[in-house]
Parts: sequence; structure tokens; C-alpha cells
Amino acid sequence: MSRKKVYITRPIQDQAIALLKEHFDVSLNQEDKVVDRERLMKAVEDVDALLCLINDRVDRDVINRAVRVKIIANYGAGYNNIDVEEAARKGIFVTNTPDVLTDATADLAWGLLLATARRIVESDKYTRAGRFESWSPTLLLGRSVAGKTLGVIGAGRIGKAVVKRSLGFDMKVLYHNRNRDKELETQYKAEWADKQTLLSQSDFISLHVPLTDQTRHLIGQREFETMKDTAVLINTARGPIVDEKALVNALREGLIWGAGLDVYEREPEFEKGLKGLDNVILATHVGSATIEARTSMAMMAAENVVSVLSGGKPLNPVNIAVL
Repeated sequence: MSRKKVYITRPIQDQAIALLKEHFDVSLNQEDKVVDRERLMKAVEDVDALLCLINDRVDRDVINRAVRVKIIANYGAGYNNIDVEEAARKGIFVTNTPDVLTDATADLAWGLLLATARRIVESDKYTRAGRFESWSPTLLLGRSVAGKTLGVIGAGRIGKAVVKRSLGFDMKVLYHNRNRDKELETQYKAEWADKQTLLSQSDFISLHVPLTDQTRHLIGQREFETMKDTAVLINTARGPIVDEKALVNALREGLIWGAGLDVYEREPEFEKGLKGLDNVILATHVGSATIEARTSMAMMAAENVVSVLSGGKPLNPVNIAVL
């Protein structure tokens, strides 16, 4: 009996590839870049499972070619890159990798918050350029974090982890979510607020919502005008949640004080004008980029494939209707 086949769109951690090779024939895009679309469409025609990344566009056209595919295992917590409804119509499971990247992404959000507030990247550049001559009372003054107000939009796993980390800074926490979270309010003394109130009262605003039609450009010109001119915006969620043209304008015009970004609206491209601004930090979508988190993500994606192709249920399904 021939072994089932799995296609992986990009090199991932060796442990996960080894696990899949124990059970299946595995083909892999060996280049560490997004797989060519035509190559992807051809690859899915002859496999039983697809293990893809968040920057692989698995739309209706790709899914219609995937006549044998039983599972699309996404390497990432988000899955807006996949047409989940079309996959469900074709009886294909879609899975993701929740939980294992929560702490890593929350840590990165706080890293960006602190680096932006205290102008750490600017200070590093200043020093490397040989401009640091002496301590000065007015050199690269930043903003205090302790005792300020943190606004968290999206109180899922990562949003909660960001709130938890604020306890050490004795911050007031406002959160905005579709549903009230009594545990968050009781355990961390967070207060639910409508979007307008959160934006107008927060010193630091961290975004943790998924990308949907409702959250695209959730933060735009009107929202920046609502924020304090001393506010700092942090985005480790998805780039299109923020209107980047409006963000550039807000940073240039002083509508807000600064921003820390790990994701971009047209990633890997970003809005012209951001690069020349000193009051924004530009990371390279490294929210989950720790050895531990990425290894766990790879293993979880692989284990979902093994379970489904072995006749079991997916471990982390996002289209429950298929079950």
C-alpha cells in the first residue's frame, strides 16, 4: 500500500519534518521564501495534506486543485490566509497552532512597548553613530511606563497575557472585547471600556484581534485623532488592522507619540514614510520567533496532519463544521 503524501510550503523545524517522514512521503519547498503560487497549485494536486505558513495564500483556486487533501495545517495561530469556508465545503479540515505562541508574542508586544517608550532603538543608533559624548538631562527623553494606562484591544489568549505582564508596572488596564471577561476583571483588575473610551484614555494601546472584515482598518485617522498625543500604539496582531497611511500621518503630525510594529498592511512591504520616522520601531514579524515557540508550532502542525491522515480527528480544528 502506497504511503500518503504531505507537502510543506517552506522549511520548518527538523523535528516536525522527521515526525511526518515517519508516517508519510514528504515533499518540501527547500527555499526559505514564500512558495511560488503556480508551484503551490501544482503541488496540492497530488498530496493528502498541506502544511502551510501564514503568508501562503490558500484560496478557493488552490483548494479546488487539492482534490485529495484531507487537512490544511496552518503553521500559526491566525488563519486569515486560508479560505476556511471553501475548505469546509470540500470536507477539508483546517487547523492552526494556538496557545504555544502566546507567551512569545506577549513578550514581544511588551518589548516593543518598552523600546518605543524609552527610545531604545534610537539610543542604540545614536551611540553606534559616535554621537554619545556625555550624559545629558535632555538626551533622548522617553515616556514612563509604570503607573500609566494600558489599553488592550482583543482579550484573547495573547491579550490576556499582555494584561498579566502589566501587573509588574502597576498600570491601570482598560480592555475592549466583544464579550466581558469576568476573570480578567477580577484577577487583573482590568476594566472593560468601549473603543472610544479606551482610545482616549490609554497611554499605551496594544492590538490583539484577528484580521476579519470587521477589524480591517480598525485603527485609522479617526481613531488616531481620538488618542492622546502622548499615546504609543503597538501592533503584533495583523498589519491590515491598522491603516498605515493614517499611521504615517499620525506619527508625522504628532497625533500620537510613537508606535511599535511587528506586522504590516502589505507585508513584507510597508507604507512609504514609515522608514524615515524615528518614532516608530519596525520589527520583522517575530512575535512567535523563539526557538521554543516555533518548535512547538511546527510539532503541533505536524501532529494535526498525523492524526487526520491516520484516521483520527484534528487536534486544533478551526472549521468545526467539518467534524
